[in-house]
Amino acid sequence: MTKQDIIMKLTSRKFWVAVVGFITPLLLAFGVAETEVTQVTAIIMAGADVVAYLIAEGMTDCANAA
Repeated sequence: MTKQDIIMKLTSRKFWVAVVGFITPLLLAFGVAETEVTQVTAIIMAGADVVAYLIAEGMTDCANAA
């Protein structure tokens, strides 16, 4: 897996939805309250937005510098 592949995965909405889809049932299975599960899901998706934005801005800056 190349660096470009990793960047594409981290900026992919499908990847983050898959992460949430994996974590949410685990939390529910371990008896975490639904309100806490909702908060964790929101935090993961907000983090995904930040990661995608930072990577996209970094790629743009690199392209402009070259």
